[in-house]
Amino acid sequence: MDKQYYNEYYIAERAHWFFRARNKILINYVKKLMKIEEGKNPIRILNVGVATGFTSELLAKLGEITSVEYDPDCYEFTKEKVPHINLVHGSILDLEFEDNSFDLVCAFDVIEHVEDDQLGVKEMQRVCKPGGMVVVTVPAFMSLWSPHDIINHHFRRYKRKQLTDLFESPKKMIYSGYFNFFLFPLVWIARKITNIKFKMDGSDESKVKSDLSYSGNNGLVSKIMYGILSSESKLINSGLSLPFGVSVIASWTK
Repeated sequence: MDKQYYNEYYIAERAHWFFRARNKILINYVKKLMKIEEGKNPIRILNVGVATGFTSELLAKLGEITSVEYDPDCYEFTKEKVPHINLVHGSILDLEFEDNSFDLVCAFDVIEHVEDDQLGVKEMQRVCKPGGMVVVTVPAFMSLWSPHDIINHHFRRYKRKQLTDLFESPKKMIYSGYFNFFLFPLVWIARKITNIKFKMDGSDESKVKSDLSYSGNNGLVSKIMYGILSSESKLINSGLSLPFGVSVIASWTK
């Protein structure tokens, strides 16, 4: 993320309907996956690529958490804004932890930011304990590529199989599937419109805005959007694998 985006992202991650719904999906899934309740049976958790730290604040309710952020400016921003989380400056490509250190290793929308995504997944698997879990989310489908991906410095978007193929021992995959399924048509149309506008602006990256700049966060529409997206939590936790979506989620056991 660019520097001017940090504060906007910090606020959005804690208040915007999209993040509130997404985080509900992720935390509910992790709770079910690890078979834990808040405040009980604490586990060791590694959260990689934490940005402004809100997912780490949520995961801290489930266990002892260590957070990693690579971008030095984002690291300093989050260290100042969220001083109560255990935050380490480091890279998913070279995690400075011993083998078999964590019960749960998470990277929520991270590996699309690194060129060698397979090495990133390999490092997550390395530091995961035997019997532990790795949970990854990524943006889906290159057909949704837009200025949103440019401002977030993405290398790629994924199909489900492309994500699961990054893991060693594919038979140990617990679950893989898409989410943000119901809003996919709206997102697809919005991305096509922003791509056209981007080309009309001469592909001027200085005019690029995040999706959050367009989607809004007030009133009835945001409540409806939150309800639609967050409803997918129950579908995912039931084991249903949605056929497509704006994002992919996968979990693997060691």
